[in-house]
Amino acid sequence: MKKLLLFIGVALWCNFASAQSAPDTAYIRDHYTKMEKYITMRDGKKLFTSIYLPKDQSKKYPILMTRTPYTVAPYGENNYKKSLGQNSLLEKEGFIFVYQDVRGKWMSEGDFVDVRPNIDNKKGKTQIDESSDTYDTIDWLIKNLPNNNGKVGIEGISYPGFYSTASLPNAHPALKAVSPQAPVTDWFIGDDFHHNGVLFLMDAFSFISSFGVPRPMPITPAQFKNGIKFSAADNYKFYLNMGALPNYKTHYMGDSVQFWNNMMAHPNYDKFWQDMNIRPHLKNITPATMTVGGFFDAEDCFGALHVFEALEKQNPATHKNMLVMGPWFHGGWERGDGQFFGDQNFGSKTSAWFQENLELPFFKYYLKGEGELDLPKATIFISGSNEWKKFSKWPPENTTEKTLYFHADGKLSFDAPTSSENFDEYVSDPNSPIPYQDGIQSRRTREYMLDDQRFAGRRPDVKVYQTDTLTNDITLTGPVVADLLTSISSTDADYVVKLIDVFPDNYPAPVPNPKNVIMSGYEMLVRGEIFRGKFRNSFEKPEPFVPGKVTEIKYNLPDVAHTFRKGHRIMIQVQNSWFPLADRNPQKFEDINQAKDSDFQKATIRIYHDAQNKSSVKVTVLQ
Repeated sequence: MKKLLLFIGVALWCNFASAQSAPDTAYIRDHYTKMEKYITMRDGKKLFTSIYLPKDQSKKYPILMTRTPYTVAPYGENNYKKSLGQNSLLEKEGFIFVYQDVRGKWMSEGDFVDVRPNIDNKKGKTQIDESSDTYDTIDWLIKNLPNNNGKVGIEGISYPGFYSTASLPNAHPALKAVSPQAPVTDWFIGDDFHHNGVLFLMDAFSFISSFGVPRPMPITPAQFKNGIKFSAADNYKFYLNMGALPNYKTHYMGDSVQFWNNMMAHPNYDKFWQDMNIRPHLKNITPATMTVGGFFDAEDCFGALHVFEALEKQNPATHKNMLVMGPWFHGGWERGDGQFFGDQNFGSKTSAWFQENLELPFFKYYLKGEGELDLPKATIFISGSNEWKKFSKWPPENTTEKTLYFHADGKLSFDAPTSSENFDEYVSDPNSPIPYQDGIQSRRTREYMLDDQRFAGRRPDVKVYQTDTLTNDITLTGPVVADLLTSISSTDADYVVKLIDVFPDNYPAPVPNPKNVIMSGYEMLVRGEIFRGKFRNSFEKPEPFVPGKVTEIKYNLPDVAHTFRKGHRIMIQVQNSWFPLADRNPQKFEDINQAKDSDFQKATIRIYHDAQNKSSVKVTVLQ
């Protein structure tokens, strides 16, 4: 990520190489024959498709497909990928591998639409969506590819994860197994571009300034020269100097990036965003599903958890639906072995374990009819204790909801406060926003999801609450709900709540320790999330704050699975900016997408913690 454009880098990697792939194309050339085809959709548009057929024709093979907006490169039937599938186990197992440029991208015909809305009841051949394009592609494949066994699987990470999810409504009968992995799902509520209505500025700008620039005609990546170029040696400084959001169009976008214009024209959760949400359409699903995600995925942790949830709630119990969540960054389950991330050592090769024990058996069982599939509803890695757990449902049944209450003097306890009129007061200044990570970075890092938070707690505009030293392990599995009682001197504010594991003061440094990390007193971010205050009652109809009035801000953080060990502490940090990860709130009620530089103002914030106004964080404790 530090060397490549925001999650295009991961997505491109997912399509043409993995860390475990062969160093060249020799293995693929020896074992597969490549062909390229244009497959005609029901409306006449043709989609470019790259196909790798096993040379061993002594048996029939299932088809394993990935549909992508990130290119199926390399192009040309004599140019081979260095690896097939998302890891070498799939490549060695033997499938017919199919890659397709989605409609309107790279060498495929038609017009591209971001997160194209699903159409449930299509009328005529001109009404198309990603479900129908997938259906038509599968229909052609099983009728025309030699030696296929009539069964198809689909998987993909990030944007290709969305196309995996989109294959499920009205699926082709030959589609037997689908694995949406970190799937793009809701770009206003929790994935990539927005979290709870707050624009994730770095991700949105760095991604859309290249990906969102239209191509003039079907072309290969080598022919594409129109990406918007910008340079940011210090991302905090760059984005702060850019000022209000309209400046991005003035200085960089112009009218060349339609999706940026669309975002700016839709500041609330209106029909534009709602139509892009695939979850309401995940009904009457027939293929088996395994949704995969990372608890420390900076882009699409929300998507994985909520695609699984929608499939679980909207389909009969007989539908085979599974969830896998590990201690991974975006795509980390297919990149590297998964033992280390940031400063944390998870004690085992979690990615290799997933590939061997979950992903490969899933596709072998449903596509080849081989092996036994004795997988639970949810396979979850619990950080802290560093162990895999199997659950019959997610969130697990054997849990208890408990509440961590804020107290005076920075205390945090499962006991409710009893004092009267107690609060912390501080000034939030959007012209001096709180950085999302310590140090200087040129690009958004992925490690911020679990990095040390000591730098933030030292600022006067970050409120810190922590428990006494724990006398027993406490394992949290499932929802985390922030419930703040607050007042502000202005009419709008953002709120960031962070759940943190505080290591003991005598915690040893890692061995070896090339980065000279000080683990003594380390404050590991377990979960953080932001919320735009004006959406507290409705994402569709924002409301201003009444200055000085105590107001409840209650919202969900993405699920967690983490053990706070005996001798550690649980900490909550509360702040009002997270920059430049999230865009700045001017702290006045307005359409922030149209704000002026002069609109940004200081506000006095109060966080209440007394008998009447109990600010808290609700957690789910595993018994």
